Amino acid sequence: MQNIYQRMAEKMPQMSKSQEKVASYILKNMNTVPFLTVAKLAKKAEVSEATIVRFAVFLGYSGYSELQQLMQSSVQKQLTTPERLKMSSDVYNDQVQGIYEVFQDDISNIKATMEKLDEQQFLKAANLLLKGRRIYICANRSAKAIGVFLQYYLNIILGHSEMIGSADIVSEQLYKLQEDDVVIGISFARYSMNTIELVKYAKEQGATTIAITDNLMSPLIPHSDVVLTASSQLPTFIDSFTAPFSLINALIAYLGKERMNVVEDRLGKLEELWERFDIFYKKQGGGK
Repeated sequence: MQNIYQRMAEKMPQMSKSQEKVASYILKNMNTVPFLTVAKLAKKAEVSEATIVRFAVFLGYSGYSELQQLMQSSVQKQLTTPERLKMSSDVYNDQVQGIYEVFQDDISNIKATMEKLDEQQFLKAANLLLKGRRIYICANRSAKAIGVFLQYYLNIILGHSEMIGSADIVSEQLYKLQEDDVVIGISFARYSMNTIELVKYAKEQGATTIAITDNLMSPLIPHSDVVLTASSQLPTFIDSFTAPFSLINALIAYLGKERMNVVEDRLGKLEELWERFDIFYKKQGGGK
């Protein structure tokens, strides 16, 4: 496949003046641009957002999202965490305004996730979880936070999910893997090799595999029966998990609705236990 940046350079003589401005900015900032939203790139290149979309179509892509994924795939293999930290200071260069730009970028991630949501894949994932004998969740490094959150609520709704633990106990967990089990792999760029290998193994054993990842170029895709994507781009050293958490919230809410009677009964029993062991804070009454 022709290098995306080489294609831009070759097509510059055929571009309009505004498209040429976009290409010039991208080629001068190849490490930062793949993490910019349409709005932010338009602002940086001093063109309209519509120009950015037309620019992507001019290059032969369906839109900015596809162009961005290709640019990200060419950068993420080489961009280290310290380099991403430096990039954040370049992108969020105004201290006060930069705070609000992070919020705006997270909002853009949620919007992009909603627009690209594959409803059929979402419903298929939900049905597989409802029917699965046991649910295993594999999530490492920063993505582990997402896995723990998902596992907590799946246990309340379904009662049979567990996190795949550290490398030294994986064998004891996966030796009992069966074809009617479901393994969820959660990983975002830079992708965890451990997560990829575990999902690959589960697929080889005949289990159903679900990937929760950032785009369709993720290395989890070849080993997954169902794919749910959520935008996680943020031009800084941290991963933005606002949209992935929102996607999982939607999935949990759907599963809870489908298992309403079971969940109500389980939550009722849990409330009794929480009360018995004084789990939650209670405001003290009386007195001033």
